[in-house]
Amino acid sequence: MQQINVSGNEAGQRLDKLLGKYLSEAPKSFVYKMLRKKNITLNGKKASGNEKLNVGDVIKLFLADDTIDKFSKKTTFSCTNVTLDIIYEDKDILLINKPVGMLSQKASNKDVSVVEHLISYLISSKQITEEEMATFKPSVCNRLDRNTSGLIAAGKTLVGLQELSRMFKDRSLSKYYLTIVCGKIDKPSRIKGYLQKNERTNKVVVSAISNEDASPIETEYRPLKIGTDCTLLEVHLITGKTHQIRAHLSSIGHPILGDFKYGNEKINSILKQKYGLKHQLLHAYKVVFPELTGELLALSKKEFEAPLPKYFRNIAKDKGVL
Repeated sequence: MQQINVSGNEAGQRLDKLLGKYLSEAPKSFVYKMLRKKNITLNGKKASGNEKLNVGDVIKLFLADDTIDKFSKKTTFSCTNVTLDIIYEDKDILLINKPVGMLSQKASNKDVSVVEHLISYLISSKQITEEEMATFKPSVCNRLDRNTSGLIAAGKTLVGLQELSRMFKDRSLSKYYLTIVCGKIDKPSRIKGYLQKNERTNKVVVSAISNEDASPIETEYRPLKIGTDCTLLEVHLITGKTHQIRAHLSSIGHPILGDFKYGNEKINSILKQKYGLKHQLLHAYKVVFPELTGELLALSKKEFEAPLPKYFRNIAKDKGVL
């Protein structure tokens, strides 16, 4: 027999959903059969599976240990030995300053991403156990390109994950980027378009005309300082699509410096030779939380910033825009 004591990270979901995570390799028919036969009980009583769980509920599995082992997907976690640049942390969320080169989430099983570094940090600091990971996994709520640096928001608890995900989905959490683009931009603007992704090339195309495969996008920017041949921009990401900022700015004739996918090949070659720059100068530097109530009340209307990477600052100073 094994027992699950429902914590805040399991509460709020249906019993059958939690059992589906705990016995992830078991057929649904097996789980419901065990419930009918009272081999799985909730608070000492027979359960159907559709009960909503509360903190403190007790689930007992009157099953042989080898049966539970057979149907439980065993995941082992090893320390990644990477120190995260944490901008903010409370009991529910983390804001992490992701460096260039680090994946936000895995693209393949062999990858190591911010998620793995996050879990490693939480386990090593005893904020979560490997046993608890069977029914809840902390994760990030937004993604940045591998070669875009800046703020990644992560949920440490179910409440944190749900609330952050809601804010990203309804766009109430404002996201701001700093970038240096080719050419001079002397006034702020809010631009719209339609973005279509080519899965084969992992590249997107922006157009002014809609079609059934395209997603509407909206990007707002304002110039902070104009150099001789470039401009430092603050970009407010209204929608959040793959490569949106890079492709959208390129489509209006102001590609980002260092962007070899959407940028100016000649200019980028000079930057690579002079500074060793091999990626776009794009940094997610600020998030602004909306007015909040409930569990994340302490974050209501708060702003958080991630400092620019050293290489970005050096190039910006050399270009006369910082």
